[in-house]
Amino acid sequence: MSDRLSVSSRFDAGETASELECLPFGVHHDDEGVCLLVRMGPHRILLDCGLADVSTLVQELKKSARRGSSPEPADFVLVSHAHPDHARGLLALHKAFPLLPIYASEVTSKLLPLNWLEQPPQEVPSFCQALPLRSPVEFKDGLVAEIIPGGHLPGAVAILLTYTTKERSYRLLYTGDFFLSNSRLVEGLRLEELRGIELDVLIIEGSYGTSRHPHRRTQENQLAERINRAIAERCSVLLPTPALGLGQELLMLLRSHHYFTGRDLDIWVDGSVAVGCDAYLELLSHLPPSVQNFARHQPLFWDERIRPRVRRMQPEQRPDVSNPCIILTDSTADLNEYWQNGTGYWLTLFPEKTNIKINDQYSRVTTVETYLLAQHSDGPGTTQLIHNLRPQHVIFVHGSPAYLADLTSLEELQNRYHLHSPAAGTLVELPIGETFLQPAAPETNYEGELTELGTVVTITLPDAITADPRWRHFADTGLIEAKWQGEDLVLRGLSQRELLNQNSDRFTWSDIDCCGTCRHQRGQRCWNPASPLYNFKVTLEGYCPAFERNIEKNPES
Repeated sequence: MSDRLSVSSRFDAGETASELECLPFGVHHDDEGVCLLVRMGPHRILLDCGLADVSTLVQELKKSARRGSSPEPADFVLVSHAHPDHARGLLALHKAFPLLPIYASEVTSKLLPLNWLEQPPQEVPSFCQALPLRSPVEFKDGLVAEIIPGGHLPGAVAILLTYTTKERSYRLLYTGDFFLSNSRLVEGLRLEELRGIELDVLIIEGSYGTSRHPHRRTQENQLAERINRAIAERCSVLLPTPALGLGQELLMLLRSHHYFTGRDLDIWVDGSVAVGCDAYLELLSHLPPSVQNFARHQPLFWDERIRPRVRRMQPEQRPDVSNPCIILTDSTADLNEYWQNGTGYWLTLFPEKTNIKINDQYSRVTTVETYLLAQHSDGPGTTQLIHNLRPQHVIFVHGSPAYLADLTSLEELQNRYHLHSPAAGTLVELPIGETFLQPAAPETNYEGELTELGTVVTITLPDAITADPRWRHFADTGLIEAKWQGEDLVLRGLSQRELLNQNSDRFTWSDIDCCGTCRHQRGQRCWNPASPLYNFKVTLEGYCPAFERNIEKNPES
């Protein structure tokens, strides 16, 4: 505590030469939430307040207010989105400082009350003011803020702060929780909206560290297939989720996936997840056009006419549901209330990489499994955003210390940026070098597809790769070498010289009649008009009757 007090004092006094500093009160290493106090010149901005207990924050802010010339501890508060780990402390903060302005997007301002459902509505004042999207607002002389849709959750935004002096402008971007991909109910963060802003500091979430995820639709299909299999086996499915975001995404998936459309099946929604669905319905005009179009033809959530039927569950209905069925409920609910005697077998599916705790006792009454339906960008998405923005400083928050350490250990980041991963209470000074050389943008990453058929794996890459002049040298033999590098599989083309001077322990095709040694195979494609495989991609171990040995590649023959 004493360290934090001394740090806070220096932060208030502006003793360092840096115009920019960040003092985190919570970085969500575990479940403490996110709360960041940023200083830009004389201005102090609080970013999010997801602390479960704000007493230390309030105490520190009151002391800093007494030390400063303003009665308020900060100029204002900006909220990235309505999830509890970013917003649950706002009500207590407002009660401690009623005059402290709090701003968010319009959608977030309407979703925030869901964080305090246990309190009487009359005790939850409407304290959050709505900001327009993509419209810079000057809050103080020389201090401008702009919010940009960030994906992840309806209303979630990235926050861009610009502080201008006579000498230069300083720009800081806080991503909040962001997702580059489109979800069922939220459009992803658009990189083109952020390019070219000459950023100095990027505060970015690293929830998934360097993990690489399958495509969003692949994740959805895998989950739908598992639920479908359970229902086919007469097994009910229980899905505990947070109140906002994931529960509604799951419901839309179950309503629109071909495994379930038209199926004689009940989907029950319970607790605060149902309240979250009601809140989404109030915000329909803010949801993507595809969702609004869906809602024109049938109800978005509650519908007992069209199969599968979506029903709100009342407490007295829990023991009497007909199995098999699907139930979405609160991640904090007592799940034993659903596993009643006589309700049949259950599969309980918990989301991966969340703070939802799985109780060991559950395995005695249900099959417990996990699934991935990501709401945050994975490692490649995180590094992609960083490389597009090219800031001087990158501050990682929102993730386990191990995951964030994985990100700060990446050479591709260490060689280009000043990296920080502070603990709560650790002041981060952000000196901005006038001679800082903006690193060159990294090479483009290409996305392809991988298919497995029996023992054959085919990797399909986009045409843009073959248009690159390097492709001719990479693929001149049509042979590649693959090796694991951590969790990644790295492919490398084998040159003619390597094939002629291979070590004896390297696998070769020289003594096998196959496409790999056929004179008509180039770039893993058959160029023999007499072959039934002409102009098709071929596997190197394949064979056809038109095989002709490649003498050039196999001089010993």
